[in-house]
Amino acid sequence: MKKIITISRQFGAGGGEIGRKVASELGFSYTDKDLIYQIASEISLNPEQVKEIDEKVSFHFGFAQSLFDMYNSPLDEKLFKAQKEVIRKLGERGNCVIVGRNANSILAEYDNSLHVFIHADSYWRVQRMKKDLMKDVPESKIAKHLKDVDKARAKYCLYYTSSEFGAADSYDLCLCSSTLGIDQCVKIICEIAES
Repeated sequence: MKKIITISRQFGAGGGEIGRKVASELGFSYTDKDLIYQIASEISLNPEQVKEIDEKVSFHFGFAQSLFDMYNSPLDEKLFKAQKEVIRKLGERGNCVIVGRNANSILAEYDNSLHVFIHADSYWRVQRMKKDLMKDVPESKIAKHLKDVDKARAKYCLYYTSSEFGAADSYDLCLCSSTLGIDQCVKIICEIAES
């Protein structure tokens, strides 16, 4: 039986690490930012261009866009469409863990899927980022960066899926990594996936 696990996450909550460990434990494929390269090739773009607009909503959308450019699909729309196609192909293959990119909404109708949201308290996320990726950055700047990334993800999620980022009804399972720890989150997800 093929299975799909999607992991949405607050920035700094460890969703990527949890996803990699779950994939390794279950022998599933793992997809996160490497999806950017697949998407870039789908729409003939440089991966750096795709990274620039990944998980963000363009400031150019709205009334003026719909009136003056309704026949030209903006780059953001092309990116999301290509992203959807790649995620659906991965879902059809099954036995995969996909982190981010609204995969939970894109694959919502797929049987045998488990949609997970990973969150954590702000202090824990700041400390985790300071320890791993942002060692020389002041905590106040890290905290602001966390808020900015989560805000961008929420806006992106609402725009493309009409659902609220992090709202429990969009997921099968919500886990707090700051309370449970990374390894316990991995264990819980694997146990549910295998049952």
